[in-house]
This record gives sequence, C-alpha cells and structure tokens, in this order.
Amino acid sequence: MTTTPPPPPRPGPVSGRGPSDFETGLAASPQGVARFEAPRRTPLAGIQHLLHATPTLVPVIVLALSILVFGLIAGERFFSPFNLSLILQQVSIIGILAAAQSLIVLTAGIDLSVAAIMVLMSVVSGKLAITMGVPAPLALGASFALGTLAGMLNGLMVARLKLPPFIVTLGTWNIFFALNLWFSGAQSIRSQDIDAAAPLLKFFGNSFRVAGANITFGSILMVVIFAVLWYVLNRTAWGRHVYAIGDDKAAAELAGIRTDRVLVQVYALAGFICAIGAWAAIGRVGSISPQSFYEGNLQSITAVVIGGISLFGGRGSIMGALFGALIVGVFQSGLRLAGVDVLWQVFAIGWLIIIAVAIDQWIRKVSA
Repeated sequence: MTTTPPPPPRPGPVSGRGPSDFETGLAASPQGVARFEAPRRTPLAGIQHLLHATPTLVPVIVLALSILVFGLIAGERFFSPFNLSLILQQVSIIGILAAAQSLIVLTAGIDLSVAAIMVLMSVVSGKLAITMGVPAPLALGASFALGTLAGMLNGLMVARLKLPPFIVTLGTWNIFFALNLWFSGAQSIRSQDIDAAAPLLKFFGNSFRVAGANITFGSILMVVIFAVLWYVLNRTAWGRHVYAIGDDKAAAELAGIRTDRVLVQVYALAGFICAIGAWAAIGRVGSISPQSFYEGNLQSITAVVIGGISLFGGRGSIMGALFGALIVGVFQSGLRLAGVDVLWQVFAIGWLIIIAVAIDQWIRKVSA
C-alpha cells in the first residue's frame, strides 16, 4: 500500500525569534518578491539635492539677500539707479575675466594668467595704434590674435605636455607680465594720446543714460559675453564635451571625445575673451597702464568660486560667475556706503570665498 508523503512544512520563523523584515516583505508581496521603500529625505537633504541640481541657485539667493540687506543699511543711496549702474561698471572687467576663467575651471583646471594676458593685449593694441601708427582696427585685430595664441600656448602645455594647469599658468603669468613691462617700457599711455590717435580704443568706455542710470558699453559687452557662452555651453555638443572633460576626463576619452583638442580650444577661447576684455579695460580706465588689474587673476577666481562653479570641474553654470562678480560688487558698494573701511571690505570678501567653497563641498556630497 502506497502512502502519500506529507507536504513539506511552510517556511516559518526560526525557533526563538519572530519573522524578519525580509520574511515579512516576502509574505506581503503577492509575487514573493521583497519590496523596499526608498528612504525619506529630510528637509536638509532635499535642499542639498535641489542645490546640486541647480548650482546657480546659491549665488542668486546670496545676491538677492545682499541687495536686500545693504538696501536696508544704506537706504535710498544704494538703490539709486546711478549706484546700481556704477556697480555694473565696476565689475564689468572682472566679470569678463571671470567668464574666461569659468571655461578653464569647468574643465577642472585653473588659469592664473588671464589678467596678465588682458593687460598685455591692451599694451599691444595701444603701442601698435598710438606709437607705431597702425590703424586702430588692425591693432585690435592683432591683439585678438595674440591673445588667442597666448591662451593656446597654455592649452598646449596642459593638453599635450600633461603639465598641471596651476603650474603652467603660474609660469605664463610671470612670462606675460615680463613681456608686458618690456614691450611697454614700463610706461603708461595717457588718455589724451588715445583720444588724439585712436579713440576707437576707448569705445567701451562710452555710455548712455536710462532713467538716471549710466550704462556703459563695457557693461553691455560683459552681459553679451556671458549670454553667448551660456548658449555655447548648454546648447552645443562642444559645450557638453567641456562639462564631460571636467567631470571625468578618462570617461570622456572612452566616450570618443577628443579631450586634448577640446582643452586647447577652451584655453584659446579664454585667451580671446581676455583680449576682448583688454579693449573694454582701456575704455573703463581711460588709459593704458602696464600695471593695471594686477589682482585680476585672483578676483576672477573669486567671482567663479562665489558663483557656485566647482573648482573640481564639471559642475556649475557660466551665469554663476556673473552673479559672483555682481555679489562682490554689491558687497563693496554696500560696505562703502555704510562707511566700512576698505580693510574690512576685503575681510568680508575673504569669508565669502571660504563659505562658497564650504557650500560647494557640502553640495558635492549629495547622494544620487
């Protein structure tokens, strides 16, 4: 007589303990598959994710709060159209340098020579047009070409020779500064001489008035440069390649991006922008001095860092550098109107840089 074996026992809890969370999940699932709930984000983690997705939001908030605070402190003087347009004028040259610097930083590099290139190109255009009698358009064209070549030199040493960007541009900073003093003879070119021989060089110093605001063409040039670069970086394949190189150069190479070629192009474009900044700087200052904007390198980096562009590359918006430059301008104007000494203005900007880097480090720790 054949007997039917008893059915195997159903899996149950091990003696001495209740069912585990895994076993409970299996029993609750009709397909017998464990289901796990995503951990809930805390409000702070939500803010962290939001800032990671939109890094430009930080400088926008800081700029808005700065305007509000200094408006309350300084009153109507701060919000006057003349003062607001003056802030825009004061940051125009540093903003243009920050645009060039942003391109380099997005590739995880840094350029300490941007201001040196700019000043050298202003001297070149001035000497050609005023001392040597070259027509102003040709003098400006020569400065644009030489500025592009100066940036390309940096790019070739970084991309082809695999030298660290910091060391390369630190070296070329000294080289360009020495060439600047040699070519200019350490002599400035006066405003009267520019007006007499080549007034075109001061074009971006011209201005027009709108509702009490004094808007210079140099300020408009800065905004146009940022708008064009924003479009290029966000709407073209070349711009996506720039971000990819900054995020992970090895992965970009595996994806088929010619990283060395793009790097050289980035540095060359930065040099070209510096040459345009040289033209704007002549109009802003009204003369050509071989020792002007000596701290422009550090000021451009300050604008980039405060603007939320990561020094590690691959993250941030070019418009953040514009907001960063405006934040510095607002701080300097607001503190000046409040009667704060220049020493403490520099002190405040220093803390802004440290706080901006700390926020960037915190945002980079966000979990996917």
